[in-house]
Amino acid sequence: MPFESYESLDSYIAIPRVEGLALSPDGRTAVLTIATLNRDKTAFERALWSVATDGTGIPKRLTRSANGESGVGFTGSGDILFVSGRPDASTDSDSEAAQLWLLPASGGEARAVTRLPGGVSAIAATGASSDRIVLSADLLTSATDLEHEATLRKDRKDKKVAAILHESYPVRYWDHDLGPAEPHLLSLDLESLDEDTVPQPVDLTPGAKRTADTAGQALTPDGSTLIAALKTPEQRNGRYVLVSIAVETGKHTTIFDEDKVHFENPAVSHDGNSIAFTRTDESTPVGPTQQELWVADIDGGNARRIAADWDRWPTSIQFDRDDRSLIVTADQDGRGPIFRITRDGVVTQLTDDEYTYTDVSVDRATGNLVALRSSWTRPSHPVLIGDTITELANPAPAPAVPGTITEVETTVEDGARVRAWLLLPEGASTETKAPLLLWIHGGPFNSWNAWSWRWSPALAVARGYAVLLPDPALSTGYGLDFLARGWDAWGTKPFTDLMAITDAAEARDDIDESKTAALGGSFGGYMANWVAGHTDRFTAIVSHASLWAMDQFGGTTDSSDFWQSIFSPEGLDASSPHHSVKNIVTPMLVIHGDRDYRVPIGESLRLWSELAEHHANPDGSTQHKFLFFPDENHWVLKPQHAVVWYETVFAFLDQHVHGADWKRPTLLG
Repeated sequence: MPFESYESLDSYIAIPRVEGLALSPDGRTAVLTIATLNRDKTAFERALWSVATDGTGIPKRLTRSANGESGVGFTGSGDILFVSGRPDASTDSDSEAAQLWLLPASGGEARAVTRLPGGVSAIAATGASSDRIVLSADLLTSATDLEHEATLRKDRKDKKVAAILHESYPVRYWDHDLGPAEPHLLSLDLESLDEDTVPQPVDLTPGAKRTADTAGQALTPDGSTLIAALKTPEQRNGRYVLVSIAVETGKHTTIFDEDKVHFENPAVSHDGNSIAFTRTDESTPVGPTQQELWVADIDGGNARRIAADWDRWPTSIQFDRDDRSLIVTADQDGRGPIFRITRDGVVTQLTDDEYTYTDVSVDRATGNLVALRSSWTRPSHPVLIGDTITELANPAPAPAVPGTITEVETTVEDGARVRAWLLLPEGASTETKAPLLLWIHGGPFNSWNAWSWRWSPALAVARGYAVLLPDPALSTGYGLDFLARGWDAWGTKPFTDLMAITDAAEARDDIDESKTAALGGSFGGYMANWVAGHTDRFTAIVSHASLWAMDQFGGTTDSSDFWQSIFSPEGLDASSPHHSVKNIVTPMLVIHGDRDYRVPIGESLRLWSELAEHHANPDGSTQHKFLFFPDENHWVLKPQHAVVWYETVFAFLDQHVHGADWKRPTLLG
């Protein structure tokens, strides 16, 4: 397919996107969540599509509604479950709260199976051979039952009360305020569902506050027991403990709980007799800790760690077809492969390509796997993994990415290997050198290993830029020692690694080292700020949602206890970019959303103020720019805002990398 969609920003945001995959109980069908641009191009709508998992047939659209669908799951009977805010024709309620809907496997229309006043947050867990499921939903703290909950919500709405009384920390998360409702886990029995009734959910976590925040949960196949990683409150946050909840009675039994240890990501075996999970000692300023893989009996007995020498952080865990092994994904060397790990700890890598795999499901009938995969040259798409890898029908095929991709690596002064992906535009050569953009990933515990619609290097490559995607110290997929190299010292090895890999890229004869810029968001924005204060080698720097003053950030972010726990006071101060503001000579484009609670807007406000204090001209003019989004969060998600974001970034880069006249994006007025 042609590259034009990457040359036109409007065409780019209109590309349909695969956002999720769920496998039917019989393994024959995968349901994909597909996001498409709505008619007025101001939001994405999501619909469900089914595809055959044998690689045949064409995709079939299952749902269509203006509010869209998400969070897909299956009952044991094969009915499709999803969450949607679509209107419910069977009630007079005008509530826009999202509810749980069921689309019968036998055919017919979808129907709402909950009418919770505050709506359903997500499908928390389903049983493979049961029609009992578990939902997550927020309930008001003072509500004694669902009827009382409805009355309380109506009173707040009628009186236009938005105030929230907090009695514990935290008070917000990523992009939303916490409270006044608190998270609960609710069981729902769909076994005797008929057309005339709406089943009544049963609260499995009564009296919960933030304690029903989970780090994963899994239901036994028969739906009788929920294994959940529930939060035990502590001074400013809490630790996750593994709890067994009897769904019929609601009785809680703690099975794993240790001081300063998190038990997370539980999975239940297909026979219902075993669990797998991760055990992680809390990190301290001394260094990172391993996310250990453990297995145990369903009641917590015979617990043991497996694959102790496997130095990776699991990103997903489930049992294999025969329950004798685990199917695990993890970052590795700029990719995200699938691994099989036996209970004896033998690790076998099942995929060995350039892709990162997500949404992995095991087909118990065949032992095959169905998953989504992506790379920097392919957006997310569904595949079947057996003896070979087969691409499945896809209702959202994306245009081919322009240019080529290769790897760059170097050995730095402490002997560590540092690598990166390098995307090159068409025609880059000794005669036609490409300008270079250093893109620094967020996290910091992250890796440039999967497609991103938000940070798409294809858009820059289509405009003639080469894009370097490095994994410096603190990146995942290279082992604990590699992470430790930048621990409690973000401005040291992460910075020198970035400069070394940039040197390696610029040594190529198809890169123009005189035309370079650095860009980053979140931790990448932090590093962009650090780069700005410690080198003048770049002609432009873009800093999105960045950390600037670490003493200020530590107490205002939505999870201050974590960030303060991984830094010593000395390390926090030494790692703060704001100390070097006077050294900044490179033009900076600062970008931030006002609803960013992970990196609060105060970081960029202070950065902008101090840039003006030290570098503005006498008349107040400056070479720097500040792009502000009053209604965006840590990411810029609204389609037309994404267009404005890219237009501004490319105009800024063209001005300072190519010497073009500044061209203000039209929609900025």
